[in-house]
Amino acid sequence: MNDASTTVQRYLAIWNEADAERRARLIAQLWATDARYTDPLADVRGHEAIGGLVGAVQQHYPGHRFEPCGSIDAHGCWLRFSWQLRDASGRGVARGTDFAELLDDRRLRSVTGFLDQAPT
Repeated sequence: MNDASTTVQRYLAIWNEADAERRARLIAQLWATDARYTDPLADVRGHEAIGGLVGAVQQHYPGHRFEPCGSIDAHGCWLRFSWQLRDASGRGVARGTDFAELLDDRRLRSVTGFLDQAPT
């Protein structure tokens, strides 16, 4: 995997991690301390808030998984990638495109998400 693909895999693994302590460690490894996540439904800063948001999404969609879809575009410190949220049967219930800004050390500075298909 290239750096962009590895970063996206690590990012989605956080959204799929059910254990809050493990998720917090993964966030601390991948995200800058003062990182920002924003999408049409949320706007949060910092590790604790990002972890809380992920936990809330998991509670709202139990048994669902985020998976990458399509190609990953990388340009300098920017990534653009798409994902799909699937239920336990594999049915897609939401789809989005995220834009990530990376620091020089490849940690996430910010992620801005757009919903291409709203959750059902």
